[in-house]
Amino acid sequence: MSPKRIVLRFGTDISVKPIVYRLVKDYDLVVNIVKADVNPQKEGTMILEVTGDQSENGLNYLRDLGVSVQALNQEIVRNEDKCVMCGACTGACPTGALYMKRPSMEVGFDGDQCVFCQLCVKVCPMWAMEVRL
Repeated sequence: MSPKRIVLRFGTDISVKPIVYRLVKDYDLVVNIVKADVNPQKEGTMILEVTGDQSENGLNYLRDLGVSVQALNQEIVRNEDKCVMCGACTGACPTGALYMKRPSMEVGFDGDQCVFCQLCVKVCPMWAMEVRL
């Protein structure tokens, strides 16, 4: 079973609650936190990968709490026609999803390692990194 990638958005009242713990404990889900921005004084956002037989029940639990649950329908892609293999993106990538292949010195991209931070999109001088919805 492949994981569901979801985006959670929630208010300050939810940011202090152990919602990920409840998914694991009550619904027996495997949860990978891909990216999170949680602060008790502001809205929280999390990107999760969720796996388990009760994943829909767990997501309904979140919805009942008032959490916005959306499927992650975007991805980062490298436009091969625009890329000049300069490597600027590899230095900005915090997870190593973008890397230099040795000895060919070509830019490699592992989409499974990407956390959608979009830093590569910002630093690419050729605009070869794109967000696709």
